Amino acid sequence: MVHGYGASQGFFFRNFDALSRHFRVIAIDQLGWGASSRPDFTCKSTEETEAWFIDSFEAWRKAKRLENFVLLGHSFGGYVAARYALKHPEHVQHLILVGSAGFTSETDEVHERITRLRSTWKGAILNHLWESNFTPQRVIRGIGRWGPDLVKRYTSARFGTYSVGTVLNEDESQLFSDYIYHTLAGKASGELCLKYIFAFGAFARSPLLASAADWKVPTSFIYGVDDWMDYRGAVNACKNIPVPTEILRVPQGGHFVFLDNASGFHSAVLYSCRRFLNIEKSEALLDGLQKVSSKVA
Repeated sequence: MVHGYGASQGFFFRNFDALSRHFRVIAIDQLGWGASSRPDFTCKSTEETEAWFIDSFEAWRKAKRLENFVLLGHSFGGYVAARYALKHPEHVQHLILVGSAGFTSETDEVHERITRLRSTWKGAILNHLWESNFTPQRVIRGIGRWGPDLVKRYTSARFGTYSVGTVLNEDESQLFSDYIYHTLAGKASGELCLKYIFAFGAFARSPLLASAADWKVPTSFIYGVDDWMDYRGAVNACKNIPVPTEILRVPQGGHFVFLDNASGFHSAVLYSCRRFLNIEKSEALLDGLQKVSSKVA
């Protein structure tokens, strides 16, 4: 399991018990995040930045002697997982991309509003900050002792007041806030990938759509119904991917669908891996889920 930007493996805390009944679950902290080492980030291009994550993951895989595994990535972690599977398809049995980044581009009509924003003075300032690699983590570090409170406010809002699914209880909220703060406040490292992988507006500089025809690993796309990441990018990609694909949408779930609706997310993951698991009546796992598309090569 590969976490997204600004996150770490602890974001999957609601999923370990349920998934470990069916899999040997390994969740990693990507290089430069969480509890992993934080070397100086010296990349100066999209290609170098992709290699930073892909090559470190491959080195870790070799050290763990892992072969033929199911690779799940969320958001930016989905982008990394997809790039890894494109480069090393021989090691990946199945790819699960959860609200994955990289399937939209600046030409998508749905992002016209963001494109218009960039033409305004406010958008120009935001774009300048983006291109200067001014990261959200820099804000947390910069405000010193007020940092924990800001993170607490975000956590309480996103996973509480404004959650589209299951909210965090008081103890979970406090522990999760503390965890997020300490992972964000550490030395700047992997976070500095942002401007090299994405342009302002989260448009991939090297869209995965352009690599769809090179896909070699069967892939399941999972989205929360209320995910801000548009699933239609995956729909377009699947038209050109030459191996089996499917797209599942989970109700009462946003971008962090594995926290918002953990049980629905687990059903989607198990259904995605049905050919590896001895589950009777696997179609029953689809109850409550939306199967947008499915393609058998």
